[in-house]
Amino acid sequence: MTPANSAFSSPDTMGRVLSQAVRPLRCRPRQAAVLGCLASSLALAALPSSVIAGAPPGIAPADPAAVPAAPEASDVKTLSILMVRQLRPDRLPPLSLLDLPPKDDGLAGARLAIDDNNTTGRFLKQNFALELIESEDPAELIAETKKKVEAGIGFVVTDLDAKPTVELADALKGLDAVIFNASAPDENIREEDCRANLKHTAPSRAMLADALAQYLAWKRWGNWVLIVGPAPEDKAYADALRRSAQRFGMKILEEREFKYDPGSRRSDGGFEQIQQQIPTFTQKLPPHDVLLVADEGELFGEYFPYRTWDARPVAGTAGLFPTSWHPAIELWGGTQFQNRFKRLASRNMRPLDYQAWMAVRSIGEAATRTQSVDRKAIIAYMLSPEFELAAFKGRKLTYRAWNGQLRQPIVLATGKMHVTVSPQPGFLHQYTELDTLGVDRPETKCRAYNK
Repeated sequence: MTPANSAFSSPDTMGRVLSQAVRPLRCRPRQAAVLGCLASSLALAALPSSVIAGAPPGIAPADPAAVPAAPEASDVKTLSILMVRQLRPDRLPPLSLLDLPPKDDGLAGARLAIDDNNTTGRFLKQNFALELIESEDPAELIAETKKKVEAGIGFVVTDLDAKPTVELADALKGLDAVIFNASAPDENIREEDCRANLKHTAPSRAMLADALAQYLAWKRWGNWVLIVGPAPEDKAYADALRRSAQRFGMKILEEREFKYDPGSRRSDGGFEQIQQQIPTFTQKLPPHDVLLVADEGELFGEYFPYRTWDARPVAGTAGLFPTSWHPAIELWGGTQFQNRFKRLASRNMRPLDYQAWMAVRSIGEAATRTQSVDRKAIIAYMLSPEFELAAFKGRKLTYRAWNGQLRQPIVLATGKMHVTVSPQPGFLHQYTELDTLGVDRPETKCRAYNK
């Protein structure tokens, strides 16, 4: 049991003394033994001994009054984190009303992480604050963000498309600032277009595709057919699936492009048309184990399960899909994490929320370990091998030294339940099995981190 866990599982006065400070993060002793159950409380291991009046970890001071009072406001140092959101009013809604993104998608996850950071930060006289910039115009976002960074903000969490993400990194080049990409899955901004001041908590398409391919390989479903949409992001996802098929010895027997008219998809009689269209479209496919769909915009993929000509499972962006987070996760302390988020946002946590949470928690974890809010000290620690993050996934997460991508297990799920977690058993690596997901060091085209 770690020192942080032992402190919270002790039945003595220590639990009572800290109860008010950590009430949102409390869990049962059985849960406390699970890695990630109290992700934010893990940072308490770095607290100076004065916080617990010289007592060893897990042992309460003889007199509760010996615990220092909350620091004076004048002693507290504030670390501001900027979130930059690109509003996309022209984006078509998903097929299902259940999948409509909330207005605070991603933002709510960042706010939860701020609360988690402050739970520990109060003991170190640290206060974390979240600032927000949002606009439909990427150029406006970049200009405003640069002003904020020049005024002293050193940490930026972004929900931007790939192109403005790289443009923002270039605009902040030479400044003491780090950008956390919480949304864009594009491979090029991690590889040939990577930037040294850019980290990624969003998994790449290659990581998602590898996670799915590993499970299909474990199931010995090695013969695939691939259905690809016409959008550029659909084709990028299909490229990731092709790479994964080659990497893990799978075979794509045939590919077909599905063209759709989104303007008429909810018209009267639409379901009758789809019920006839999908079986006709999938006729005369070669014998296969699974049908893969590449539809990142969620504009047609959900029509394929249970409508194909052959009775085959559907995976990819519909059916069985890879994701960073799922609202049904209960393992590794996930239940209390989900409950805390629901109390904050009055809804379930979505992948973008989780990715923004990891970005803000990375900053808080580094500030706790360095016991500083100095951005240079925090940035240096985050780039060091000592940095790690507990994120309710059963193991520590770290950033890859060659392209800034956060290593993390990937969940495979359906709409209601998670099915499995990759890396799958048997997929080994000389350093960490997490590097079997996505671009590994020998494969990388990123050169910015070598400078």
